[in-house]
Formats: sequence, structure tokens, C-alpha cells
Amino acid sequence: MSNIKRVAVFTSGGDAPGMNAAVRAVVRTASYHDLHVYGIYGGYEGMINGNIKRLEKGDVGNIIHRGGTILKTARSMEFHTKEGRDRAYENLQDLQIDACVCIGGNGTYTGANIFSKENPIQMVGIPGTIDNDIYGTDATIGFDTSVNTAIEAVDRIRDTASSHNRLFFIEVMGRHAGFIALNTAIGSGAGNLFLPEEDESIEDFVLWLKKSSRRRKLFNLIIVAEGNTEGGATALAEKVKNEVPEFDTKVTVIGHLQRGGSPSSMDRVLASRLGYGAVNALLDGRDRVALGIINDEISYTSFEDAITKSKVPNQELIKMARILAM
Repeated sequence: MSNIKRVAVFTSGGDAPGMNAAVRAVVRTASYHDLHVYGIYGGYEGMINGNIKRLEKGDVGNIIHRGGTILKTARSMEFHTKEGRDRAYENLQDLQIDACVCIGGNGTYTGANIFSKENPIQMVGIPGTIDNDIYGTDATIGFDTSVNTAIEAVDRIRDTASSHNRLFFIEVMGRHAGFIALNTAIGSGAGNLFLPEEDESIEDFVLWLKKSSRRRKLFNLIIVAEGNTEGGATALAEKVKNEVPEFDTKVTVIGHLQRGGSPSSMDRVLASRLGYGAVNALLDGRDRVALGIINDEISYTSFEDAITKSKVPNQELIKMARILAM
């Protein structure tokens, strides 16, 4: 068991719907256990600059439904330096903070892992990233909401695509992982998809497109993860135009719309469970671990494994997506 008395919580990296629900759960669970809880505003940059404020239960009222993060988030180059991390530790020491809950992705975990090794500060992590690419959890906070947002957008595009018999390339987020693209393609009934984890060539895609045309499939919706091997949606559309100029080709980039908006019920519950679990993990003496949900149970993964091990989309799901799109 840990003897911690004061806990800080912060969000870092890209914002994700549900982060506020996690912050709320951390604050209220810590308060239940008579711990003093502090919010660090602006991630690691706020830790370095001493932008830290005591939080009470009332401070996190009426935020569970809000997107973004009330604690704000920022990238911090200074935290990459030992001098910057030393300043951050001094600020935590001044407030007698014993432990931190960090909410973010791989970059956030990397900073927390280094910081905790250098200083006697307990650190646990909560996976807050829409990409769903964190090893050690079935789902990350924000993923469900981002997919719902993307599917809603694709549904709207379908209306105009079918009205004009157009070929739409729709780009969703996912520089290194195709989870959003895969789930959006399945959920929207898209005709095809491009993922970073696969090497589908333009030649193969053009052959598929010509077969679709022969079957009188007059319009198609193609979901493109921004980090796929053939380039983004715009690059793909240009290549396809050169091969089959008879198609009326259009591009839509959904972009940061996927990050915003009110979190789904699934993300609110997931974030609440992980925030609650994070405080309990600290009280149990856990350190340098990332929380997750595997088979509907709280799981713990070392920061080292969460950072270095890869999580890839289910191959059977990819196969299913392609079969159902025929």
C-alpha cells in the first residue's frame, strides 16, 4: 500500500473526447479517499511553469459531457531536457505532491516513465487518444466518439455521392494506425479502405474499381487513413484520376472534427472506470504502469511495454470489412 497524500492529474498530447470524464473520476475518487488533488494545466509545460491548482469535487461538476480537456494540453519541448524536468519536479515538491495521473498517449507515457525514474514520484497513465493505438487496452478514451463522428460524416457524404454517382475518398485520422479507418469503413458500409498496416497498391485498387464499375456499382466511398502507404486521400485521388479519368472523383478530409464534440456514452464510462482505477492503482502502490480495459476488466501494463509494443488492427476484421464491401 502507498502512503500518498497528494495527487496531481494532467492531460497531455492531442485532446480526446472523454478526457474530462477521466479527470472528474480522478478528482472525485481521490477526494473520497481523503487525498488532496491538484490539476496541472497545460500538460508537462504547465508542470514546468508551475501552473498547478488545487481541485475540489465541485470543480469537476458538469464536465462529463464536455469534449476537449478543462486542464488544457500542450506539447513541451522543454520537458525533453533534464533541466526542464528538474523544474517540474521542484514545482511538485513545493506542493508536496506524491503521485500523478497522466492522461494521454505514447508521448505522454514516455515523459512520465522518464520523469518517474528520475524522481520519487509515483506515475500511472490513462490511455487518452482517439487513435486507439496504445498497447495494453482494448479501447482508448476518445476512440469510440471519433469513429461515431466519422461515420456520421460519411453517412452525409453518401447522400451526395449516390445522387451524383461519384467516387469519394474520405480521409480520417490515423498517421500510424488504422483503427479509426477500419471501424469507420465497417460502420459506414464503405466500398474500400486504405490502412497504414497494409500495402494495397494503386494497381490492385484500380482493378477492383473497374470490377465495381462492371457490376454497375455507380458510386463508392473509400475510407483512407491519413498515414496509409499510398499517401493521403488527395494523393490517392490524383493517382486514381490518372488511371481511370472517367470517374468523377472527390475528396473529403474529415480532419479535426473527429477530435471534438461531446463524448459518447461508451467513452464516458470507459474514462470514468479508468480514472477511478488510476487512483486505486496509486493507493495500491503501483508505479510506472498504464491502465487499460481488456475483456471488460481493468488491466495494468508497464510504461515500457505500452510504449514499445505495437497494437495492430484485427486481421479478421479487415478481411470482414473487405468481404462486406463487395
